[in-house]
Amino acid sequence: MRNSRLLIHPVSSQSEYQRLTPDEAGWELLHFAARRLTEGQEWSFTTDGNEFGLVVLGGSCAVRSSRGEWPRVGRRPDVFSGMPYTLYLPPETEVAIQTLSPELDLAYAWCIAEEEHPPRLVRPEEVSVEIRGGGNATRQINSMIPPGFNCQRLVCVEVYTPSGNWSSYPPHKHDQHEVGENGVILEADLEEVYFYKLDRPEGYAIQRVYTADGRLDETVLARSDDLVLVPEGYHPVVSAHGYTTYYLNFLAGSAQSLANRDDPAYAWIKGTWREKDPRLPLVTLEMEIGS
Repeated sequence: MRNSRLLIHPVSSQSEYQRLTPDEAGWELLHFAARRLTEGQEWSFTTDGNEFGLVVLGGSCAVRSSRGEWPRVGRRPDVFSGMPYTLYLPPETEVAIQTLSPELDLAYAWCIAEEEHPPRLVRPEEVSVEIRGGGNATRQINSMIPPGFNCQRLVCVEVYTPSGNWSSYPPHKHDQHEVGENGVILEADLEEVYFYKLDRPEGYAIQRVYTADGRLDETVLARSDDLVLVPEGYHPVVSAHGYTTYYLNFLAGSAQSLANRDDPAYAWIKGTWREKDPRLPLVTLEMEIGS
């Protein structure tokens, strides 16, 4: 596996240890970053002309903004110990975040927005959980900013893939906008990031990103805090045996949608699935209530 423009490693010496701009990604809309803070630290920013989604990966914080206040956001100590808090903020919002826990780990994405939608804190009990796939392609999807959410473009989900399982499988793509005769979106043109966490420091996942015509065909090895870009094409993932893989997906594009198409060469695999992997769900609301 050679160095890839699709794989971005963290800068561990900085508080903001991941940052991606559209210019760096070679696309139009989606920004992404991740940041660690310690107890008592405060971080202030403005959303400018962007809608903004923030996920608490671990720890808790207080949020003050020009659109409202949320005295305690976040509860799980890390992504493997519970369900997420997610905050959506509209354009032209001033924000100040103060860390309440010994450590705070945040991931956030933003994109230009011409519309204004109300701010919303999505609490763990409001997160939709789906056990998708079958056999060793079973995974858990937590939807925080799903299609139909009251925003303009952003979509956000987090995915848990058990040891040895495949995810984002069969391979699917969402790189052109197509609407059916009935007005239903068949496929959206979406920019997407995969932000990874592994349950042990030496763990890893493998992701392939490829187009049907072979213009793009890269396979990358992703470790904790790595970012993988999906500008186009199919993009399956496999979790190394012995390790649980987590990834956070933010998407933005032609519609507030996850409409996609499977690679026709592999779509038949869905017909072979008979049972779900009994190890799932890997995280639940019950495991961290009261913590």
